[in-house]
Amino acid sequence: MAALEFTAHRQIETLYADHHGWLKSWLRRRLGNTADAADLAQDAFVRLLTRPVPLVSAPQARQYLRTMANGMCIDLWRRREVEQAWLEALAAHPEAVEPSAEDRAIVIETLCRVSAMLEQLPEKVATAFVLSQLHGLRYREIAERLEVSERMVKKYMARAMLHCVLLEAGNGS
Repeated sequence: MAALEFTAHRQIETLYADHHGWLKSWLRRRLGNTADAADLAQDAFVRLLTRPVPLVSAPQARQYLRTMANGMCIDLWRRREVEQAWLEALAAHPEAVEPSAEDRAIVIETLCRVSAMLEQLPEKVATAFVLSQLHGLRYREIAERLEVSERMVKKYMARAMLHCVLLEAGNGS
């Protein structure tokens, strides 16, 4: 192990010893769930192992950990909202077969990725994309709902599709 890598790991080890308990408590208060708090606290330090950040003081370390953990909470809540919506949609179709745990995980991960993609788009662009791709509306119908021209709907769709392509290629923001 190189000297710099050893130093970074040593810093994270110290950071973990000094702040893990505090972070877990902060997350428990935020989430109201001990198991989720423990998981997210652990994930925060795993992220630091994969992408070390130089933190020079205890207050700076806590601020960074709080900011990172807050983002992780938001991701968890979004994922649960998507999962709940999908489960409700499944329950509304009694003829549906119960998917395997693996299939559920794949569907939920895909839905979360789509949700994250839509959140990066302007509201009308995302709405046009959803109305077209999920609800099967024609551009004319979308234009009426959004109170824009059909030409504008085409621009919205082109922008959404380009965004999808860029994300798939790994170049999306």
